[in-house]
Amino acid sequence: MASDSYVLYDYTPNLPCAILLAVLFALTTIFHLYQRIKGHSKYFNSFIVGGIFQIIGYGARAGSHFYVQSTILYAIQSLLILLAPTLYAASIYMVLGRIITFLHGEHLSYIPVKWMTKIFVAGDVLSFILQAAGGGIMTSGSEKTIKIGQWVIVAGLCVQLMFFGAFVLTSLIFHIKIIRQPTIKSEGSMDQHGSIWPRDWRGLLFACYIASVLILIRSVYRLIEFVQGNDGYVISHEIFLYVFDAAMMFSVMVVMNVLHPSFVLKNGIDTSAAQSDKDIQCKSDVEMQQNSTLSQD
Repeated sequence: MASDSYVLYDYTPNLPCAILLAVLFALTTIFHLYQRIKGHSKYFNSFIVGGIFQIIGYGARAGSHFYVQSTILYAIQSLLILLAPTLYAASIYMVLGRIITFLHGEHLSYIPVKWMTKIFVAGDVLSFILQAAGGGIMTSGSEKTIKIGQWVIVAGLCVQLMFFGAFVLTSLIFHIKIIRQPTIKSEGSMDQHGSIWPRDWRGLLFACYIASVLILIRSVYRLIEFVQGNDGYVISHEIFLYVFDAAMMFSVMVVMNVLHPSFVLKNGIDTSAAQSDKDIQCKSDVEMQQNSTLSQD
């Protein structure tokens, strides 16, 4: 049972909304699992785990409708829904490094690609640890530790915002540079119909921008929520959770379903470009052989 000094909810969690979100996240997560297996995109494992967090989180929230004072259900839904976006972020960070390498644009990135993923994922891990620790402290139930836990979570969210802001800036700088100084790969990866949706790097980078903005909006909402505290206006109205967290994160998962990295980065190789390179190499070998024959004659 919850401590008398702390009210878990200022409302009874909405059952239909919680069930609907659990089902929706289950559908998009299953599709992501299929895409990950088909595309061998192991860098999206953490993204899928984030989806599983959402499913369990909203499942526990549905249970909280019947057991409003259950600290176990409260802790499960609170922690998993809070932490899922950090797992999405980890995969998105890895995608940028792969896009840059895929386009042979390492010289256009102001952060060395070999360090880029490590730096951003390290920041993401720090944010994850702080938020998880803060959530764990909050479940103790005493007034003092709850306040401490809230501010630890605020620190974690600030770290997340800082690194995500740096990530978006890094992406934009690279994008501007590769438009001004295109590589052969960046100009040649478009398909034969001239389409960039979804099998061109531009579509994938745009998807990363959309996902980043949605996660940033959600993180700002969470920051406001925890700064206001347990008696604040935001946390006491359930609608904010569904509009600025659930809807945002579901949109992130759907966007990455539609513009999945494996369309472009399948095994780290653009199959159409690879075939083109192979044809060019074969043609070059034939020309070299013909020149050699002429020289002998």
